[in-house]
Amino acid sequence: MNTESVATEPTREAIIEALKTVEDPELFIDIWFLGLIYGIGIDQGQVVIDMTFTSPMCPAGPQLKGDVISKVGAIPGVSEVVVNITFSPPWEPSEEVKGLLGMM
Repeated sequence: MNTESVATEPTREAIIEALKTVEDPELFIDIWFLGLIYGIGIDQGQVVIDMTFTSPMCPAGPQLKGDVISKVGAIPGVSEVVVNITFSPPWEPSEEVKGLLGMM
């Protein structure tokens, strides 16, 4: 078997770095910092991401999902990106995010 042709498994760190480049277009803050990512799974090049939006009726939802698929899909070794949207538990901003958004 030629090991040079075998794609390397993407790392969790590379996926997180890609997610940090996806910005919520209304808040101008990346989705990783906002805490919208609930889980990351990696299995033989398939990346499964569990995420939420700031609200169930988030108008930027489709754009955010598309950006996640595009950015994570560009990582070497990623063969497929599956994004599962969930609202359980509902998104709750961290104290740091609340402070940044003037919610305190």
